[in-house]
Amino acid sequence: MAAQKTPRMDPLALEVVDLIGSVVARYHEEYEEAAAEHALTGAQARLLSLLSLEPLPMRRVAQRLKCEPSNVTGIVDRLEARGLVERRPDPADRRVKLAAPTEEGRRVARSLRDSLDFARAPLAGLSPEERLALRDLLRRMLGQSPRDDA
Repeated sequence: MAAQKTPRMDPLALEVVDLIGSVVARYHEEYEEAAAEHALTGAQARLLSLLSLEPLPMRRVAQRLKCEPSNVTGIVDRLEARGLVERRPDPADRRVKLAAPTEEGRRVARSLRDSLDFARAPLAGLSPEERLALRDLLRRMLGQSPRDDA
Protein backbone atom coordinates (compact mmCIF):
# COMPACT_ATOMS: atom_id res chain seq x y z
CA MET A 1 0.00 0.00 0.00
CA ALA A 2 1.44 3.38 -1.02
CA ALA A 3 1.91 6.11 1.53
CA GLN A 4 -0.79 8.75 1.35
CA LYS A 5 0.56 12.06 0.07
CA THR A 6 -0.32 15.27 1.82
CA PRO A 7 -2.16 17.51 -0.63
CA ARG A 8 -0.35 20.63 -1.80
CA MET A 9 -1.17 23.71 0.18
CA ASP A 10 -3.54 26.16 -1.37
CA PRO A 11 -2.53 29.87 -1.60
CA LEU A 12 -4.49 30.77 1.54
CA ALA A 13 -2.78 28.03 3.58
CA LEU A 14 0.61 29.19 2.27
CA GLU A 15 -0.20 32.77 3.30
CA VAL A 16 -1.25 31.63 6.79
CA VAL A 17 1.97 29.62 7.19
CA ASP A 18 3.98 32.64 6.04
CA LEU A 19 2.14 34.92 8.50
CA ILE A 20 2.74 32.49 11.37
CA GLY A 21 6.43 32.42 10.44
CA SER A 22 6.53 36.22 10.47
CA VAL A 23 4.88 36.37 13.90
CA VAL A 24 7.35 33.83 15.30
CA ALA A 25 10.34 35.65 13.79
CA ARG A 26 9.21 39.01 15.21
CA TYR A 27 8.56 37.44 18.62
CA HIS A 28 12.04 35.88 18.72
CA GLU A 29 13.66 39.11 17.54
CA GLU A 30 11.96 41.11 20.28
CA TYR A 31 12.70 38.42 22.86
CA GLU A 32 16.41 38.50 21.95
CA GLU A 33 16.43 42.31 22.24
CA ALA A 34 14.68 42.21 25.64
CA ALA A 35 17.09 39.51 26.83
CA ALA A 36 20.11 41.54 25.71
CA GLU A 37 18.92 44.48 27.82
CA HIS A 38 19.42 42.20 30.83
CA ALA A 39 22.71 40.78 29.49
CA LEU A 40 20.98 37.43 28.88
CA THR A 41 20.85 35.20 25.84
CA GLY A 42 17.44 34.38 24.42
CA ALA A 43 17.72 30.84 25.80
CA GLN A 44 18.54 32.14 29.28
CA ALA A 45 15.60 34.55 29.15
CA ARG A 46 13.17 31.83 28.01
CA LEU A 47 14.35 29.48 30.75
CA LEU A 48 14.05 32.21 33.39
CA SER A 49 10.56 33.13 32.16
CA LEU A 50 9.50 29.48 32.26
CA LEU A 51 10.80 29.04 35.81
CA SER A 52 9.05 32.23 36.95
CA LEU A 53 5.77 30.35 36.43
CA GLU A 54 6.83 27.45 38.67
CA PRO A 55 10.01 25.68 39.78
CA LEU A 56 10.66 22.67 37.55
CA PRO A 57 12.94 19.64 37.42
CA MET A 58 15.69 20.07 34.86
CA ARG A 59 14.33 17.27 32.66
CA ARG A 60 10.92 18.99 32.47
CA VAL A 61 12.60 22.30 31.60
CA ALA A 62 14.39 20.53 28.73
CA GLN A 63 11.10 19.05 27.52
CA ARG A 64 9.32 22.41 27.62
CA LEU A 65 12.16 24.21 25.85
CA LYS A 66 12.60 21.31 23.43
CA CYS A 67 16.33 20.94 24.06
CA GLU A 68 18.77 18.48 25.60
CA PRO A 69 18.98 18.24 29.42
CA SER A 70 22.74 18.93 29.22
CA ASN A 71 21.97 22.28 27.54
CA VAL A 72 19.57 23.14 30.37
CA THR A 73 22.24 22.31 32.94
CA GLY A 74 24.65 24.78 31.32
CA ILE A 75 22.02 27.52 31.10
CA VAL A 76 20.98 26.99 34.73
CA ASP A 77 24.66 27.05 35.78
CA ARG A 78 25.11 30.46 34.14
CA LEU A 79 21.87 31.86 35.60
CA GLU A 80 22.79 30.47 39.01
CA ALA A 81 26.21 32.16 38.83
CA ARG A 82 24.38 35.47 38.26
CA GLY A 83 22.07 34.89 41.23
CA LEU A 84 18.94 34.58 39.08
CA VAL A 85 18.22 30.86 39.57
CA GLU A 86 18.83 28.34 42.33
CA ARG A 87 18.64 24.57 42.57
CA ARG A 88 16.59 23.15 45.42
CA PRO A 89 15.38 19.70 46.41
CA ASP A 90 11.92 18.71 45.20
CA PRO A 91 9.74 18.40 48.32
CA ALA A 92 7.93 15.44 46.69
CA ASP A 93 11.19 13.58 45.88
CA ARG A 94 14.37 14.84 47.49
CA ARG A 95 16.49 12.97 44.91
CA VAL A 96 15.19 15.39 42.26
CA LYS A 97 16.53 18.93 41.98
CA LEU A 98 14.21 21.74 40.98
CA ALA A 99 15.43 24.84 39.19
CA ALA A 100 13.72 27.88 40.67
CA PRO A 101 14.10 31.63 40.21
CA THR A 102 15.52 33.70 43.03
CA GLU A 103 13.76 36.91 43.99
CA GLU A 104 16.08 38.77 41.59
CA GLY A 105 15.31 36.18 38.90
CA ARG A 106 11.57 36.78 39.32
CA ARG A 107 12.16 40.53 39.05
CA VAL A 108 14.16 40.11 35.82
CA ALA A 109 11.52 37.72 34.40
CA ARG A 110 8.80 40.31 35.17
CA SER A 111 10.85 43.02 33.49
CA LEU A 112 11.33 40.78 30.44
CA ARG A 113 7.59 40.14 30.20
CA ASP A 114 6.81 43.82 30.57
CA SER A 115 9.19 44.75 27.75
CA LEU A 116 7.66 42.29 25.27
CA ASP A 117 4.98 44.48 23.77
CA PHE A 118 5.15 43.14 20.18
CA ALA A 119 2.09 40.95 20.69
CA ARG A 120 0.45 43.01 23.41
CA ALA A 121 -0.59 45.92 21.17
CA PRO A 122 -1.98 43.84 18.27
CA LEU A 123 -3.74 41.46 20.67
CA ALA A 124 -5.27 44.42 22.51
CA GLY A 125 -6.92 45.36 19.21
CA LEU A 126 -8.79 42.05 19.18
CA SER A 127 -11.97 41.52 21.13
CA PRO A 128 -11.93 38.96 23.96
CA GLU A 129 -13.92 36.62 21.70
CA GLU A 130 -11.36 37.00 18.89
CA ARG A 131 -8.48 36.31 21.30
CA LEU A 132 -10.28 33.19 22.56
CA ALA A 133 -10.89 32.03 18.98
CA LEU A 134 -7.24 32.65 18.06
CA ARG A 135 -6.05 30.79 21.16
CA ASP A 136 -8.33 27.84 20.44
CA LEU A 137 -7.26 27.68 16.78
CA LEU A 138 -3.57 27.75 17.75
CA ARG A 139 -4.14 25.01 20.34
CA ARG A 140 -5.98 22.97 17.72
CA MET A 141 -3.10 23.41 15.26
CA LEU A 142 -0.75 22.12 17.98
CA GLY A 143 -2.97 19.12 18.68
CA GLN A 144 -4.07 20.45 22.06
CA SER A 145 -7.65 20.48 23.18
CA PRO A 146 -9.27 23.88 23.65
CA ARG A 147 -9.90 24.68 27.28
CA ASP A 148 -12.35 27.22 28.52
CA ASP A 149 -10.17 28.91 31.13
CA ALA A 150 -10.93 32.51 30.32
